[in-house]
Amino acid sequence: MPLPLPGRPRLGQAPFLALLLLLLLVGLARPISFQLPGKARKCLREEIHRDTLVTGEYEIGAPPGSSTGPSANLKITDSAGHILYAKEDATKGKFAFTTEDYDMFEACFESKLPVGTGRMPDQLVILDMKHGVEAKNYEEIAKVEKLKPLEVELRRLEDLSESIVNDFAYMKKREEEMRDTNESTNTRVLYFSIFSMCCLIGLATWQVFYLRRFFKAKKLIE
Repeated sequence: MPLPLPGRPRLGQAPFLALLLLLLLVGLARPISFQLPGKARKCLREEIHRDTLVTGEYEIGAPPGSSTGPSANLKITDSAGHILYAKEDATKGKFAFTTEDYDMFEACFESKLPVGTGRMPDQLVILDMKHGVEAKNYEEIAKVEKLKPLEVELRRLEDLSESIVNDFAYMKKREEEMRDTNESTNTRVLYFSIFSMCCLIGLATWQVFYLRRFFKAKKLIE
């Protein structure tokens, strides 16, 4: 019986290792922080699947040495411009919404601080945005459904597996759409090429007959 090569996972271990890797990546998710200058607007965009829970926490810090507090507006919209969450003079808070369709979502922070002479530091914005399995509060689910720790982990793995299956299904659908688009484009290019060849052949034939009549009229040929 052949022995497995060292350093390579067995066939049955591959899905398990992939699942562990995804769990590790989920656990390593960290908030995003950036500097927001006065009278500036910065946006973060992300594509999210349909029927997905999205939660987030944000905190906007006042510039060090400033006599006023943080002054910025937060607005979350989709590609159609629908406002999913909006907050004026935002300082710290949470938001949550469920997507209705696969779309590009945008979270924009707009500073209301006046532009100084360069001595006023920028505001620090911290955003922790989660969706899907990351956004679910399994501790609250365990309390409501009275689940044991092992059952909670199994529920998490089940949701993560479902998310992976949905991602693969979406990728397969996109691949089919791209294949149909490529086939349609190739067919149109083929028809256009045939049409162009027919036009060129017709134009060349017309030029031959026209030049022949012209030379006969000038008595250059018989």
